[in-house]
Amino acid sequence: MNLLEIGDDPVVRLAATGDMPEAVHAFTPRQVSAVNAALAARRPLLVRGEPGIGKSQLARAAAKRLGRAFVVHTVDARTESRDLLWHFDAIARLAEAQLIGATAGLGLGACGPDAPADPAARCDLAERQARERLAVGRFLQPGVLWWAFDWSGALEQAQRVGIQPPDKPDAGDAALGSVVLIDEIDKAEADVPNGLLEALGAGCFQPQGWSKKVTAVGRAPLVVITTNEERALPDAFIRRCLVLHLRLPTDPKRLAELLVGRGRVHFGRKASARVLERAAELLIEDRDTARENHWLPLPGQAEYLDLVRAVVTSVSKAKEQEALLDKVAEFVLKKHPDAFKQIPEQDQD
Repeated sequence: MNLLEIGDDPVVRLAATGDMPEAVHAFTPRQVSAVNAALAARRPLLVRGEPGIGKSQLARAAAKRLGRAFVVHTVDARTESRDLLWHFDAIARLAEAQLIGATAGLGLGACGPDAPADPAARCDLAERQARERLAVGRFLQPGVLWWAFDWSGALEQAQRVGIQPPDKPDAGDAALGSVVLIDEIDKAEADVPNGLLEALGAGCFQPQGWSKKVTAVGRAPLVVITTNEERALPDAFIRRCLVLHLRLPTDPKRLAELLVGRGRVHFGRKASARVLERAAELLIEDRDTARENHWLPLPGQAEYLDLVRAVVTSVSKAKEQEALLDKVAEFVLKKHPDAFKQIPEQDQD
């Protein structure tokens, strides 16, 4: 079993890919312990915490450091449990059926040099060809667990239906295993997490229209699941997961130190110490105000990094960055409608 090791370098840099921006993840010893415990126990790792704290990038950073392939499924309100296993493209199948019907209507069914001359045999051949073209298996796209269980089998099925395999932004090797990120599972109905556990527990599942099951081969996948706590998860699901809680410190001094440290990792010399410290001060002030007024979500790490990024990308000189910081902070930190009321009227134009 290959476990996660960070040695003297806990920082993992992640290149931009698809809808994922460039990111930097700094592993903590606690995060490493949680990942390794999930690997050893062969249980999903449920990562809880406020939005923007780094739950999703933890999974990709773990995949990169482990050298594994990385696949991701972002859950929404329409997600069904089978979507994690496979996706049936009903629209493509309907289009194929309409094409078959149109060609048959034009007398083009069962054409070709090998087509029989006898009308009855020709009709039988056309029917067999139509059944083959409309076979359910020709329209099943592998889901993330299919890739995690059997990468080569999923690749074969992807080629059959004419789709590309998942991107490998960090050159992960599927032979070393995979890391599956199921992002924002709290947006789905209860049958999604329950269905996920059923497939993971059995180590196999049977796609629609298939005569055989997809079975896990090779190294067990590391499954990382994130939640923003928008909806309560089933108790049975939580009991079968390992749980990592990510939270920002409540002590202002510790929070400032953490934010400044993350800023240094992300921006290096692009941001002066004063800019990083002042951005932390602004974030903490607005976070405290939001907490006192029960404004959710609270501004957090993501907003801090956005604020510094906006400043260092706009201007390069330290003095100019400091001058711009307070002007930009309003747009990054004051997102709640009531927060706007606290801005002086002369500054609202």
